[in-house]
Amino acid sequence: VPLRNGTKFGSSGFDRFIRIWDTESGSCLHTLTPNRKMCYCLVFYPRDDNILLAGASDNKIYQWDLRAPANQQSKTSEGDAQIIQEYNYHLKPVNSVTYIDDDARFVSTGDDKKVFVWEHNIPVPIKYISEPGMHAIPVVQLHPSTNFWCGQSLDNSIVTFQARDNVKQLHKRKFKGHLCSGYACGLTFSPNGRYLASGDAEGRLFIWDFKTTRVVRKTHCHDAGPCIATAWHPIEPSWIFTAGWDNLIKLWT
Repeated sequence: VPLRNGTKFGSSGFDRFIRIWDTESGSCLHTLTPNRKMCYCLVFYPRDDNILLAGASDNKIYQWDLRAPANQQSKTSEGDAQIIQEYNYHLKPVNSVTYIDDDARFVSTGDDKKVFVWEHNIPVPIKYISEPGMHAIPVVQLHPSTNFWCGQSLDNSIVTFQARDNVKQLHKRKFKGHLCSGYACGLTFSPNGRYLASGDAEGRLFIWDFKTTRVVRKTHCHDAGPCIATAWHPIEPSWIFTAGWDNLIKLWT
């Protein structure tokens, strides 16, 4: 996950460590781990480049201050920065953390099929959404207008939520047609927010009209597995990148 200014970025791996890197030099600036737990998602606090949040396999969201030296006597933190907050309400591993509402709040999703809404730095959720028909949401993407966010639901659909004062699901704005059950296929919006794109389990790319939810285009992009990631070019609106399990990254126009 990169900073907005691109000067550094964070990564997590199967070694259960988070590393913060300098983009220009490639040097490792910080090494973090929450008690050697796997971290599935990372996000920098948009208002402070030194605050990092990570969703972990022990059902918690950890928050570090990269300026604070690590407490060597802590039983929950290893590395060279200190955990300053823990958000502990999910019942299963945390899949995504996304800031909304002008970065004042964030939403988290997990394998427990719940959506929590938090105020930054307050470890008690202000709202949680859990309905009988909900499924796990492994991937979340904020709309360019910042008024909505979409989540890849594992019932082969993409669900839409309001991202302002009253965070709630917009049941009529659901995107269907692709197969994503069992895969965390990435989402991407066109720069103007008119279109939503996603890969699927059969290696296809789907593009929907965000207003009408209709499929406007689908194409087969990758063989031997899913189209696992998509990214719309931020400057060239006719360019879209896809990545698959066939070890290829492709550019489509």
